[in-house]
Order: sequence, then C-alpha cells, then structure tokens
Amino acid sequence: MDKIIAIIPARYNSSRFPGKPLALINKKPMIQWVYERVSANKNIIDVYVATDDKRIFQCVQEFGGKVIMTSTKHFSGTDRIAECIEILDLKDNDVVLNVQGDEPLIEQSMLDELILTIRDKSVLMGTLKEQISDSKDIENPNIVKVITDNDDNAIYFSRFPIPYKRNKEEDLIYYRHVGIYAYRVLFLKEYMNLPKSNLEKAENLEQLRVLEHGYKIRVKETHYDSIGVDIPEDILKVERILGERE
Repeated sequence: MDKIIAIIPARYNSSRFPGKPLALINKKPMIQWVYERVSANKNIIDVYVATDDKRIFQCVQEFGGKVIMTSTKHFSGTDRIAECIEILDLKDNDVVLNVQGDEPLIEQSMLDELILTIRDKSVLMGTLKEQISDSKDIENPNIVKVITDNDDNAIYFSRFPIPYKRNKEEDLIYYRHVGIYAYRVLFLKEYMNLPKSNLEKAENLEQLRVLEHGYKIRVKETHYDSIGVDIPEDILKVERILGERE
C-alpha cells in the first residue's frame, strides 16, 4: 500500500457554530480530540490540520500537532486539502484521507473502512455510507443521503430523500453519507482544476463536483456511527458519550 496521510480541514467561521474547532470538550479543544483519534490509526503515517485561521493554527501548534496554513479562497474542505498536496512531498498514488474537524468520536474502524475503499489502485476517491435507522433523518436536509450502483459507486448525493418512494407501501433502505473521504494524490491534482459544478452549487455538496465531471466515488457501508458536532448543544452529547465510555 502506498503512503497514507490524513488532513483535517478546519475553518473558524461556521454559520451554525462559529469557532467550532476550538470548542472545549472536557477541557480539550475539539480539533485536538479529532487529531489524536486520527493519529492513533496504525495505517496513517502522518496527520495534518489545514486551516486559514491563525487561532486554529496556534491551537494545533500548542498541543504539538502538525498544521498547514492555507489561503482563504476555498469553497470546500477538499479544495483546502488540494492546496496542501502542493506543500507536502507526496507521490501520485499516495492516499490522502479527509477527516472532518467536527468528528471528535470518530472510530478507528471507520478509518480502516475508508482506507479499504481505495485499496484498488484504479479507485481515485472513496467514502462511507451508513443505513439510516431514524425515519426523521430521511426528511432532514442536514442529513445527506447517498445512492449507489451495483459496483458500490455513488450515483448521487442529496439533501432530499433519495430514492423517491412513489409506492408508499414499499420498504426502502436509505443511507446517510458519512462525510469523510479518501483520495489518490493524482486525483486531487485533477480536482484542483475542476470548476465548481451546478449540482454542487444547488445542493451545496462538494462531492457532486466529482460526479458531475464524470469521475467515480467508491462507497463502502459502515456500521459505526460517529457523532459529529454541528451545533453547540452537540458538545454535551459528546461529553456524555465520553463519560459513558470511561
């Protein structure tokens, strides 16, 4: 297997939770929780935080993490990561993992499953999906849904329920997209030159740029649920789970 590194994109100005990466969870900033959990994976040889904010940059330096300062022009985390590969000495077939900075409870098994999506050298990009168990999540536009083909490649991602259930009596399985990614460096170099697509703008989903330009995304099902932090109230949920584990 080629070299695997992880990059955690982190921005300060979140509309629903400004300063989210620096929010304290049990007296430790959230970005540190994510960094340490990703660093514990035996398959990942290096971990970096990518940010355009001096406060986040300083925070990562203070806890001893590696951090890259990027420009402020990026539309998405993938755009930010694509800039980083110009700074790091990576080969075309090396693998970069994109782990969101608001996943303080991310499971090691999820990272292993993500790596499995890209074991095949013909795969340029991979991600995860999880079966939706709460019916309310199907209609929730903050829960991104994904449908895949028979070869486990993504057909489409949407904030709306897909597929549409025309026959109300028919039982359908819906899948939530787990927003972590694996890419080959070769693909990230190509991604940097792809214009923002119409579908991406319509749904505000960066992965649609990949599909609309004709590339495939391999999707693997995971049975592990990582509790992400979207709003301040989610901090209490994470602290409660950490307390239960202890």
